[in-house]
Amino acid sequence: MSPALFPKSMRVCSPLEVSRIFSTGTSIRTPLLRAVYLEKADQAEDRIVVSVPKRLFKRAVKRNLLKRRIREAYRLHRHPKQEGACGKDIVFVYTSKELADYETIKASICALLDQLA
Repeated sequence: MSPALFPKSMRVCSPLEVSRIFSTGTSIRTPLLRAVYLEKADQAEDRIVVSVPKRLFKRAVKRNLLKRRIREAYRLHRHPKQEGACGKDIVFVYTSKELADYETIKASICALLDQLA
């Protein structure tokens, strides 16, 4: 994926911010994914982190494949921001033990984004 398609401004990079999202954020889930989010009044864009646990997929190739699929589904189906709306920091955690195809991940991401909107 090209850096221009998914710039650093769309990612949560700090481990402190990720732990803050998990400790004080709100969780929603689908059978495939769990999303933990925290609303931030001082930012305009939504920022995300994608996590695929090593205990579910031992091979890094499979974990990276799932992370790429989740990021691409998010990038293509995220909702445009309304004027004056606050941004969110979102952590997507893959929870299924099966390797899902892109269409299944896309449906799960769309369901989560509809719940977040």
